[in-house]
Amino acid sequence: MPHTIVEKILAAHAGQSHCKPGDFVVADIDFAMLTDARAPGAMKALSSLGEAPLRFVDRTALVLDHYSPPPHLEAAQIHDRMRSFAQQHGAQIYDIGEGICHQLLPEKGHVSAGDLVVGTDSHSVTYGAFNALGIGVEGTDITAVMAFGKLWFQVPTSIHVTLNGRLQPGVWAKDITLHMLGRLGADGANYQAIEYTGSAVQAMKIDGRMTLCNHAAELGAKATLLEADAKTLDWLRAHGARDPKPVSADADATYARKITVDIDSLSPQVARRHEVDDIVNVGDVAGQKIQAALVGTCTNGRLEDIRQVAAVLKGHRLAPGVRMIVTPASRDIYLKAAREGLIETIVSAGAAFESAGCGTCISVTGHFTPGDGQAVISSANRNFKGRLGNDNAEIWLGSAATVAASALRGVITDPRDIDHVNWSDL
Repeated sequence: MPHTIVEKILAAHAGQSHCKPGDFVVADIDFAMLTDARAPGAMKALSSLGEAPLRFVDRTALVLDHYSPPPHLEAAQIHDRMRSFAQQHGAQIYDIGEGICHQLLPEKGHVSAGDLVVGTDSHSVTYGAFNALGIGVEGTDITAVMAFGKLWFQVPTSIHVTLNGRLQPGVWAKDITLHMLGRLGADGANYQAIEYTGSAVQAMKIDGRMTLCNHAAELGAKATLLEADAKTLDWLRAHGARDPKPVSADADATYARKITVDIDSLSPQVARRHEVDDIVNVGDVAGQKIQAALVGTCTNGRLEDIRQVAAVLKGHRLAPGVRMIVTPASRDIYLKAAREGLIETIVSAGAAFESAGCGTCISVTGHFTPGDGQAVISSANRNFKGRLGNDNAEIWLGSAATVAASALRGVITDPRDIDHVNWSDL
């Protein structure tokens, strides 16, 4: 019987020869992640376990990234409880400034091809970039994983998306994700797995593949999955991952939908204010005035993104009246950017850096709140009204290149119009 990638991974982890969409399975978890945003619920659920031993706690990472740094006493106390729990029970902990959970898990070797990984954030779908099944769950589910090492799942149907061609200079994986949002709509893949294949995927670096998978959360996807290739295996090996067990779909697997996208003609995309799926070509909104720019988050805070920003800003200054924040996805990325001179280039242009974390993206820290009537262009994954702490401000989404070009000009700008950048070199 032919199967998709998600069906194969769930069946293998449930100890079954096969499973099909709609089936319920109880599957072994390879690794779990708990952020500070969901820690209170998880800690409360621990009391319901009584004296049950936490035999699988060493397969769990506690990440202090959402309330980072803690903006109030309650958050600081949550962090202290997480530190104490990790020390007492042997869980891995990543403290303030270490990075965003979805970057840290693969970066620290906790994710490998063929794995089933769960985390308390919808963007756990990012791990599909490594041919792993990443699924977002609640904090109480992580408590169950620490005690029993298992969770139940309903097997989703799958959508097969072939990305033909190759991204043109100045166009990035972010633009593909925005195009898919415009094509399918928010929640257009609700409780479905997406398999991305094709020459455009093969040509992408790992950073771009992580963006491609990450943004599927806005489509409502239960998971996003890429096949493992030499790039995947080399990256996993370099980061100390467990032995990979690559999984590929069968040629005649059954899909709910099959979609083909020709990437050669794709231009930079922008999500207009308040709606993640109100997508237009950047040229349709070029000239829209902006007052603030944000690059970073779990979607586009990787080295590839920071290089795009530096290429645009090198030797120049931000447009008058524009402020810009860059948030790297991890401390390791920040240090690599520093060694390449990217930090100095960007700061010299008038931008500022935040420590690695989620606080800016979700406005928990309040470090980047826009004023009434202001427009922000961001490389984050969501532009919901009030996302940055002010219902009376606008948020537009684009690639890091589009954000940087817009910050340089003071209006939304096609990055390909920045003459001093040779995008083919990046």
